[in-house]
Amino acid sequence: MNNASATDALSLLLFTLRSGKQMAINLLKVSEIIPTPSLTRLPESHPHVRGVATLRGQPLSVIDLSLAIGMAPLQDPKGGCLIVTEISRSKQGLHVQAVVKIVHIQTSKILPPPYGARTNSFITGTAEVDGELIQILDVEKVIHNIAPIPGEADISHLDDQDAQLLTETRALIVDDSQVAIHMSVSALTKMGITCHAVRSAREAFEKLDSLKDSYEAINCVVSDIEMPEMDGYSFTQALRKHPDYASIYVLLHTSLDSTISTDKAKAAGANDILTKFSPPEMTKCMLRAARVIHLGEDASVA
Repeated sequence: MNNASATDALSLLLFTLRSGKQMAINLLKVSEIIPTPSLTRLPESHPHVRGVATLRGQPLSVIDLSLAIGMAPLQDPKGGCLIVTEISRSKQGLHVQAVVKIVHIQTSKILPPPYGARTNSFITGTAEVDGELIQILDVEKVIHNIAPIPGEADISHLDDQDAQLLTETRALIVDDSQVAIHMSVSALTKMGITCHAVRSAREAFEKLDSLKDSYEAINCVVSDIEMPEMDGYSFTQALRKHPDYASIYVLLHTSLDSTISTDKAKAAGANDILTKFSPPEMTKCMLRAARVIHLGEDASVA
């Protein structure tokens, strides 16, 4: 693996549920924190959705985070507060017991979850804060379990040349969220793209190296930005400095609004950036990638 290190710090918002044990959420995914408002319960809503609140005239679905991750509900359903998140093109309130504080940690100090916890857990990583191991919430998985997003792309409108270009594209998906990996693989394979998937930059370099001299050599990387150990910006910079991967196509795929990350993506050397998760937009991005890779079209971030 390239020796480039991640120096960027990640800001985490620490919060508690009923047990009092602290968890964390990426602060970039938090738009505001508000007292628990009065809620209107909707008939036939998901059991993890406590109801709908009104926030500045707009409806806001409120998720009982304790129930959503398999824990006991809060003792006082009207107490606590809401962490309002705006990710993956949706806004929702996460009902928690209390917000504790904000901490800043080097991305390199954030570790993946224990191997045995990966399959069914709601965490994307862990970090040590004041001697305590804090779990970082996989918000995408919480939301997807309640309201799944269709993952398949529609390629019926593509002409033969574009369809052929996609089948000649070999993508490596790098994402710490199991849900995001599943949806990305589903969309890309529907397009005819050969896919591999890993959950960290370290694993990505290992996979790139293992396929480098084979007919399956990767020519496109689709990477998350907010990841443990090394974030997507640092990963892209490491690729650009690597003698074998400097010219590889990089699409940064983020749950945050991509418009606020475009300048950083461009500075890091990414070819394109996209907000999760829209199969039609993903199809457009991958078609642009295929045209750059195979036809030599312009490769710069818009």
